[in-house]
Amino acid sequence: MAPTKAPDSSRRSDRSRRAILDAALALVTEVGYRRTTIEGIAARAGVGKQTIYRWWPSKAAVLMDAFLDLAGRSAEGVAAESESAGEPGGGEQAPGIPDTGDLVADLKLVLRATVDELNDPVLEAPTRALTAEGIVDAKLGAEFVHKLLDPQLALYVTRLRAAQEAGDVRADVDPRIALELLIGPLMHRWLLRTLPLTHAYADEIVDYAVGGLAPRP
Repeated sequence: MAPTKAPDSSRRSDRSRRAILDAALALVTEVGYRRTTIEGIAARAGVGKQTIYRWWPSKAAVLMDAFLDLAGRSAEGVAAESESAGEPGGGEQAPGIPDTGDLVADLKLVLRATVDELNDPVLEAPTRALTAEGIVDAKLGAEFVHKLLDPQLALYVTRLRAAQEAGDVRADVDPRIALELLIGPLMHRWLLRTLPLTHAYADEIVDYAVGGLAPRP
């Protein structure tokens, strides 16, 4: 009699983790952060509560990992699209803001991609839920900034410092403040839904901001 093959526990664990992360995102999208519970996530994922608590200490930790996973998959999708489109570097290019030597064009490209992400229904609902909860939950908000926002903002700092070295941005400009001229208006319109979030608006933000950052005659 042939020996019975032992179940692959690592594969089963991967499936369970994926089911939990997907369930967490689905629930926070449907009912919001406050009404999402560990019990609800477990039921949706088809696992026991103890399985979730084995990997995460709290609901916030589950949702943070779920959102980071979603953001990572979204970034991988963008890289794959660039590679299939035959763009230079493709998926092998290190993550960051492009540096073609044209600061305005590079920033417009990135802000337009940000507009697309914020308008994507798959990303919009969980992003809004975690952003809103982070305002009232200081610990969650700090984790959201540390794990997700700070790494993204660092990419702007790197690109703006390169622009300073190239003479396209004044040497006395603080890149950390300058990037808020780009990101702040975008997030304000998105969070408050004051007006439609469009590529044209992203382009205007770049034109206004870079005009103020450029060296004075």
